[in-house]
Amino acid sequence: MTDRQIRREETWRMRTRLVRGGARRSQFGETSEALFLNSGFVYDSPETAAARFKGEDDGFIYSRYGNPTVAMFERRLALLEGAEACFATATGMAAVNTALMSLLRAGDHVVSSRALFGSCHYIINDLLPRYGIATSFVDGPHAATWRAALRPETKVFFLETPANPTTELIDIAAVAGIAHGAGARLVVDNALASPILQRCLPLGADIVVYSATKHIDGQGRCLGGAILGRAAYCKDELMPFMRHTGPSLSPFNAWVMLKGLETLDLRVERMAANTLRIAQRLEAHETVDRVLHPGLESHPQHELARRQMSHGGSIVAFDLPGGQAAAFRFLNALEMIDISNNLGDAKTLITHPATTTHQRLKPEERAAVGIGDGMLRLSVGLEDVEDVADDLLRGLAAL
Repeated sequence: MTDRQIRREETWRMRTRLVRGGARRSQFGETSEALFLNSGFVYDSPETAAARFKGEDDGFIYSRYGNPTVAMFERRLALLEGAEACFATATGMAAVNTALMSLLRAGDHVVSSRALFGSCHYIINDLLPRYGIATSFVDGPHAATWRAALRPETKVFFLETPANPTTELIDIAAVAGIAHGAGARLVVDNALASPILQRCLPLGADIVVYSATKHIDGQGRCLGGAILGRAAYCKDELMPFMRHTGPSLSPFNAWVMLKGLETLDLRVERMAANTLRIAQRLEAHETVDRVLHPGLESHPQHELARRQMSHGGSIVAFDLPGGQAAAFRFLNALEMIDISNNLGDAKTLITHPATTTHQRLKPEERAAVGIGDGMLRLSVGLEDVEDVADDLLRGLAAL
């Protein structure tokens, strides 16, 4: 991309960036972004090859290192997020693992929020300690717990907000201030909010990670992830790790994600509006014990959600009396809503976290973050909201 094109893109507003950002046209002048489904690239001369491997020439080398279609996706997402640079990964969990491993060494210490997706918990709790990296979990919403957990060797704070599945929120700016005061960096998993509803870098995050599988694709097609941050971090720390360990995004999946970005704001805004209406209906139902959605005034961090997010998101969690047996009766009575552990999809999906996404946690660990046996996580899609409500009422009637 030319400097002129980069400068022009940076003047565009958000919706224009989503549709046109990062586009590279080949000599054929295609309208839709081209799919470069190739693994390698050829060079005009051995001198050109040598220059590219030295970083003196901007051309592509190998699709594990970079690919035109993947580069378009990375540029467009960076424009949306307001980041200096972006690297795309094969999955969201590859993004989390790569971001952390590129920052940490044996002897370092990580402080993490306790409320995490099950696989993120595995990385923090099980994987990092194998390599001599100490970890501590804290109650994320309470800033004092982050400060109390600091050690001289603390290098990274890690959190997800909203948390999966409880929608627990954490004050990004407050935690970033504590991290930076101690010389640590803050990594935020923003997958549940998406960059449409919450932008973490302006709030103080150093690195943002996404599961692009969720809202960015949003139609149940492809896996993908992304890591965004400052150019210096991406070039000096992230890029060597990416190149030599290989968690790169495939060109085909990148092309699908590019198409997803074109409609991301339209889908997320509608899904968020639908979710709030569903959350309000659930909260008013006498059978439901508790409803968790940041857009509800009853949410413990509702005021923080109003400051930090533009909408409450597409996820609502709710508790049913009667534990797992009641939750399963409810799920088996549904006729339209699909039982699936995915989220952020155009179709409304529901799962029972205690036996799926968070099943590997011990019962006391689930209880500590508020995941009971009667909790269900609902990801609200783009169907008519009354059809979603009717199906939920059908499930509640089964109780």
